[in-house]
Amino acid sequence: MSEPAISNVVLVHGGFVDGSGWQAVHDLLKADGFNVAVVQNPTLSLEGDAEATRRIIDAQDGPVVLVGHSYGGAVITEAGTDDNVARLAYIAAFAPDKGESVNTLIADPPPGAPVPPILPPQDGFLFLDRDKFRESFAADVEPSLAEFMADSQVPWGVDALGGSITEPAWRMKPSWYLVTTEDRMIPPPAQRSMCERAGSKVTEVQGSHAIYVSNPGAVADLIKQAANG
Repeated sequence: MSEPAISNVVLVHGGFVDGSGWQAVHDLLKADGFNVAVVQNPTLSLEGDAEATRRIIDAQDGPVVLVGHSYGGAVITEAGTDDNVARLAYIAAFAPDKGESVNTLIADPPPGAPVPPILPPQDGFLFLDRDKFRESFAADVEPSLAEFMADSQVPWGVDALGGSITEPAWRMKPSWYLVTTEDRMIPPPAQRSMCERAGSKVTEVQGSHAIYVSNPGAVADLIKQAANG
């Protein structure tokens, strides 16, 4: 017997950006009749972001597909154990296991992998080098929009990267994963390794780390797959 389709979607952004980047994905899902909510992570700590996410999950009127991009994958892995979360969708995202953090997952990059141009921390916060933002994060995003994303970066708290997972939601909930083959923030081999470990249903698409901006249709399609089970 097939699982019922889910109509509620909660979108969780990653580091350096805010929830407004989801607008095109949001609009596509709304046009298909989904109820969509967007979390605004403080990105000060993993614990705080998981709490912010649970607040939005619990405001929905039924089961939820919980979607995370990049660092948002760590957030949904921690917050997705909430009873209202039925399915998980990872968009070029970290999917840490118990005791892991973003820091542990990026500690040992594969040989030859591009190194994200993260500047040294200032007062406990990280930024990407503005001049290298488009190349690393949003290479296939229209240049003026990528420039705006670089200029409107959200400071990413180092404590958020260090936050470790208590119980990974993907061990108890079905998951879907969108691998971005041109990603220069989370190398595609690392994405494939994480989604294989999580047992996710995988789709690969050519695109940058900012696939949710450059190709919102592919992202919405994966979310709809998750919603339809």
